[in-house]
Amino acid sequence: MNIAHEVDLLVEEIERLGSKNADGQTTVKFGVLFKDDRCANIFEALVGTLRAAKKKKIVKFEGELLLQGVHDNVDIVLL
Repeated sequence: MNIAHEVDLLVEEIERLGSKNADGQTTVKFGVLFKDDRCANIFEALVGTLRAAKKKKIVKFEGELLLQGVHDNVDIVLL
């Protein structure tokens, strides 16, 4: 799969699972994304797709690498 397509799918999933924050941006917890069955079926490497989206300034989150369990409460913000 190409990266641009996976990033587009990621945006759709964040919009589906997330909610609006005070700034009107859509935000979702990493754990919610990671544990979602639909996301698990779509993304072979969710963390890699998130890093690619961050590099393209489509999303933002704290840190470089997100790990399941440790970073479940990290907010992923759609820019």
